[in-house]
Amino acid sequence: MMQQQSLVGSFVSHATSHPGDPALVWHGTETTYRELHQSAERERLRIARLAPDGDEPLGILAAKSPSTIALVLACLLEGRRFLLLPAPTPEGRTSHALAERAGIRHVLSPEDPWAPGPGPDAPDVPDRPAQPKAPRGTEPADVSFMFTTSGSTGRPKIVPLSTGAVDRFTTWAGERFGIRRGTTVLNYAPLTFDLCLLDIWTTLKCGGRVVLVDPARATHPGHLLDLVSRHEVQLVQAVPMFYRLLVDATAQSGRRLDTVEHVVFTGDSMPARCLAELPHLFPGARLHNVYGCTETNDSFLHEVDGTEPADGPVPIGRPLPGVHAVIVDADGGIVSGPGTGELHVATPFQTDGYLDRDQDADRFATHHHDGQTRRYFRSGDLVRRDRDGRITLEGRNDHQVKVRGTRVNTHEVEQVLLDHPDVVEAAVVAVPDPVAGRLLRSVVRRAPDSRLNSLALRRHCAQRLPLTAVPSTLLIVDDPLPRTSTGKIDRTPIERACSPSQPTEGTAT
Repeated sequence: MMQQQSLVGSFVSHATSHPGDPALVWHGTETTYRELHQSAERERLRIARLAPDGDEPLGILAAKSPSTIALVLACLLEGRRFLLLPAPTPEGRTSHALAERAGIRHVLSPEDPWAPGPGPDAPDVPDRPAQPKAPRGTEPADVSFMFTTSGSTGRPKIVPLSTGAVDRFTTWAGERFGIRRGTTVLNYAPLTFDLCLLDIWTTLKCGGRVVLVDPARATHPGHLLDLVSRHEVQLVQAVPMFYRLLVDATAQSGRRLDTVEHVVFTGDSMPARCLAELPHLFPGARLHNVYGCTETNDSFLHEVDGTEPADGPVPIGRPLPGVHAVIVDADGGIVSGPGTGELHVATPFQTDGYLDRDQDADRFATHHHDGQTRRYFRSGDLVRRDRDGRITLEGRNDHQVKVRGTRVNTHEVEQVLLDHPDVVEAAVVAVPDPVAGRLLRSVVRRAPDSRLNSLALRRHCAQRLPLTAVPSTLLIVDDPLPRTSTGKIDRTPIERACSPSQPTEGTAT
């Protein structure tokens, strides 16, 4: 691995040596490194004026824009730790509650709408790079970014990352994907999502150009295709939903995105049919499946080479440099050969613990393995290692439910549904039942022009699943399933739709 470099120091150095290079593209307008640095210095002065206590964490309302990115850079330049807050609900509850839990008194948004150019009070970029301040305060030590977990399995947790962890990750990512001066990277994820550590922060550290996708147009395939093509994007990282949108949009036209060199998918299972189309859509690209958690950042990487089983999940690959992982069985023992268990991971990029240390107890574990004692993060993900050493994701601990006394993994049921050639999306939820305890109900989206019905789908499931794992009710729809801001299926409205009071058998159009 290359020598570790400071994210903010490398950014300032590039803004000094190559000020006219494009740093960001937003709504068709380019922002240079000089303009972005000047905006960050303006925000730095505002932070020092509004929140002079350097030990106090700051909140940033992370609406995607160059102005918000400049505000993050200002915090890094000031050595201030900060929590990236999602856009608030109409009542403002989500952001307010998170800020309160983090002890934040000052929640900042960009001072002015973005207007490229120096402005009347903009400081000049110095001839020599200014030295960023070291992070102040000792609790938690050396923290810069603070992200939140998705909250899909409970209340969102606040995940502080040290500057060292961020610098180690961005150094690795820049080297691994060949990001350098002039490399163009698409940013699809929201700013609150840890994928931005690669999309945005590695790119700015390495002198590249970031093409920002407006969240308001993130599901418009024509717009996405135009961004990748018009700006000659070389690296794309996104959740599988993004690739499904592009594959569906180009199915008839045969359009190709020839400039892309690296395609990275992460955050969810990639459907086999979509994966099969990616080499046609990106003929010059290497395809990568990246596995990681917010707490550990990226941990495993698999480069798709065509040897993967056509009817199974894509392997998560091999641990990144410096990453250690063990598979732990239901009895707490480490699985040494083929087998299934929970994946525990220790990475050079991981958090030292949640901001609320009371939440650490059941999420971290200490293991003595390969002659070393390490603190591992308990991912909650169930994986299987086969005789050839390949590791695949099988589901989550919280996807394990009991139906009529038999343990069933809802993730496995979803994969069987997705194996049907006419199924585009699938979600399976477990709902309370007074007799069985729990019953499985599913919602699937069928392919356009498909005549798939619940009888045919039930027959498909019965041939591949034990009787208790076949969903008791099936709802077939033609519209896309609801998604969260990070592209994962939003199960809350699906669970409401599948509640016992709702009719869920048959087809909805």
